[in-house]
Parts: sequence; C-alpha cells; structure tokens
Amino acid sequence: MTADNALPDLDPVIHAQARLRVVAALNVLGDGDEMPFNAMRKMLGMTAGNLSVHLTKLEDAGYVRITKTHKGRTPVTFVALTKRGRLAFEDYTKAIRALLDNAGGHQ
Repeated sequence: MTADNALPDLDPVIHAQARLRVVAALNVLGDGDEMPFNAMRKMLGMTAGNLSVHLTKLEDAGYVRITKTHKGRTPVTFVALTKRGRLAFEDYTKAIRALLDNAGGHQ
C-alpha cells in the first residue's frame, strides 16, 4: 500500500473497548451536558474501579472533564466529553469507516 492510500491510524486512547464505550456514551449528550459517574457505571456494566481507570486515561488525554461536587452531604462525580474529546471521537469514527470501506476492496 502506498503512502497516498494508507489507512488512517486509530486513536489508541479511544480504541480500547471500555474507553470507546465511555466516549460513545458521552457523545450522545449535548455540549456541556454531564453524566453522573454512577449512572455511567451502571449503564456500561463496569465496576467503579475499572471505570475510574479508563476515565483517568481519557482525562489525561483531555477527552473528558471530571467534576466532583456534593449533593447535600453525598459526594457526586460528573463526567462530560470535552470539545477535544468530541473531535477525537469524530476522527476515530471516520478512521473506522475508512478501514471498513477499504476492507472489502483488498484480498
């Protein structure tokens, strides 16, 4: 394959299955909307520890914003997709489509 028609690279931060699921779930929210950590954990069927590890990687990449607050005396954590995260997910989905479109043409 030549450089002109090289397949795109997939973002390794998003490509891990759990992180892809997190970003996809957050992408359906509107700009600036947040999802409570516990709601996300239940929706994705993940343990709190596992979700926390993946959110840290996404936060380190600038893809998600974590907000910790309190509701009364109870601590509450909210997660939101950043503009950078939304763009990265859009690029990722374009790269996946390009890979799939090219998959049938080469044998």
